[in-house]
Amino acid sequence: MRQRLVYLTILLPVLFGLLTVAAWASAPASGDSHGQQTLLHAGVERHYLIRLPAEPVLRAGAVPLVLVLHGGGGNAENAERMTGFSDKARREGFIVVYPEGTSRFRQKLLTWNAGHCCGYAMKHQVDDVGFMRALITRLVKDYPIDPKRIFVTGMSNGGMMTHRLGRELSDQLAAIAPVVATVFGDESKAAHPVSALMLNGMLDKSVPHAGGPPGGRFSDSWDGAPAKPALDQGTYWASTDGCAREPVRRDQGTYIHWQYSCPGGKAVELYLLKDNGHAWPGGQKGSRRGDTPSTSLNATDLIWEFFAAHGKSR
Repeated sequence: MRQRLVYLTILLPVLFGLLTVAAWASAPASGDSHGQQTLLHAGVERHYLIRLPAEPVLRAGAVPLVLVLHGGGGNAENAERMTGFSDKARREGFIVVYPEGTSRFRQKLLTWNAGHCCGYAMKHQVDDVGFMRALITRLVKDYPIDPKRIFVTGMSNGGMMTHRLGRELSDQLAAIAPVVATVFGDESKAAHPVSALMLNGMLDKSVPHAGGPPGGRFSDSWDGAPAKPALDQGTYWASTDGCAREPVRRDQGTYIHWQYSCPGGKAVELYLLKDNGHAWPGGQKGSRRGDTPSTSLNATDLIWEFFAAHGKSR
């Protein structure tokens, strides 16, 4: 009898651990836990793609979460292919999720309501902030996510939405990384400090780094508000985070790097790549007609390094 109790004492914690991991793997109510998922928000079925790390990583718990937002007209698979974030997540041991915007069509011309841009989501005032908050809540409930290490990045319209989420979900997000995006000058101040890393391209005609009207094929999807100069993004987040007003500027040949001195472990940095257009640096072209990405640096590697160093302090 005593020997049987010893066996039970050893086996029960092991079985509990296995059941817990199994629950994480099967928790979402619809779809494959390692693929497409749906979430009903505001009466609309929203979609996202999730990629999980290996089971030993999940079993260890406190896993970082990175949300990657596609650009205007893109979708989850497009963002995954362009950025290579799934490969990075598998190597580094974090959960990556690719949420999708909305459109008149099922999987085409998806956009985000970033305020002044873009398309269907902007015109119909889609509650994308509410969707993202609900999505984060679900993910934290379903998976062993570290609530102090939740991050968002995105490109173009997805980058603009990343800025908006940084402002409006500053209680949940530790850091953001908008790519080839902009601010518009009328943003309210975030309630909590959020570390921010921005990447823009000197050759970008869709979101010009010097500011001004948008160009490219989707310029009519904005509401007419001009883009602000790229460095205005750094100015905004430096002000929000209580950083020094003037950044340190370093010309590294193929790119220019601005870095602000910030308190409390926060960070604000901006990279302006001389050989990048409207593309994900170091990634894949978004389409046959898309701009060729910079080879000066890999945005995915840089962003993850930044995220890994800047969790929430409290």
